[in-house]
Amino acid sequence: MVMDDVRPRISAQPVRFLDRLRLHIRQNGLAFTTEQTYVHWVRRFICFHQKRHPQELGSAEVEHFLTHLSQQRDCSVNTQRVALNALVYLYKRFLGKEIDDLTFSPARRPRRLPVVYSRSEISAILSHLRGVSRLQVQLMYGAGLRVAELLSLRVKDIDFGSHNIFVRGGKGNKDRTTILPQSLVPGLKRQIQRVQILHTQDLAEGLGEAYLPDALARKYPNAARETAWQYLFPASKTSRDPRTGVERRHHLHPSALAKQIRRAVRAAGIHKPARAHAFRHSFATHLLEAGYDLRTIQELLGHTDISTTEIYTHVVNRGGKGVLSPVDRMQPPGVGLQLQKRERPSVSLHGTE
Repeated sequence: MVMDDVRPRISAQPVRFLDRLRLHIRQNGLAFTTEQTYVHWVRRFICFHQKRHPQELGSAEVEHFLTHLSQQRDCSVNTQRVALNALVYLYKRFLGKEIDDLTFSPARRPRRLPVVYSRSEISAILSHLRGVSRLQVQLMYGAGLRVAELLSLRVKDIDFGSHNIFVRGGKGNKDRTTILPQSLVPGLKRQIQRVQILHTQDLAEGLGEAYLPDALARKYPNAARETAWQYLFPASKTSRDPRTGVERRHHLHPSALAKQIRRAVRAAGIHKPARAHAFRHSFATHLLEAGYDLRTIQELLGHTDISTTEIYTHVVNRGGKGVLSPVDRMQPPGVGLQLQKRERPSVSLHGTE
């Protein structure tokens, strides 16, 4: 199993331009996902301008690239914004080069509403899942976890005493807590027992060291072999650490979970996209429907800006808000005629009854 969410080792004094950018991003404490995203867009920017060095380029070339994304690539507003953020970091923070107020063609494709499953749809999906994959989906829906956050959970991050789940290094490299669903406690305890058994086997085979970020590995040199630091959802096979070459048991790969979700959604006969992130969207939407305030939901989701959380107000079930569609006020076809027939006075031989 490939450890593709672990930062590869680079020289302390790299020569290649993109490696120097990577080092700068790491020194500024940005998350690895941010590093991957920024390097991706900077590479595309360089290739778009025939591999000219960014020092030779400026505001005009940035504007040209962003306009190309919107007009020729038909990218979404969010995609164009991410590309812009990457280039602003490149010039202002890495190269120390000011870029003037940019004028470019904004993307036309708006942000789409999130995919949300109803409660009955989630029950149907869960009925087609078994074992670990079922527990994973229950956690994403029950605690509002992103896929990466779910798979990065360690045994120590499940706090049965305080009924919390500790999310370490979430999006934006931020930590937070979210709720531990009480109905999942027995399943989580069984999963931890399986992790302990597997970890004991790994130790007996001379393995058993979990991946730790460099700073933690230096601070706690023996922690990697402790059960508490093992992944809650370990992979079935070991893999090589790209930094050191040490063989480790990493967490399950996201593709394995995605495959199980696609299969379950199809089996449940649900005609919506089969996306793992939809369970996090459903968590937020159903909490909003239940009357919880946006600020509480924002904290549970780990959103920096509440405007990000407000998108769920657009997909909440309006039936629960007392709004009745005009068509639902109409009588079904034939009801009026049946009523007229029932109200027609009956006739007997003795006159009107």
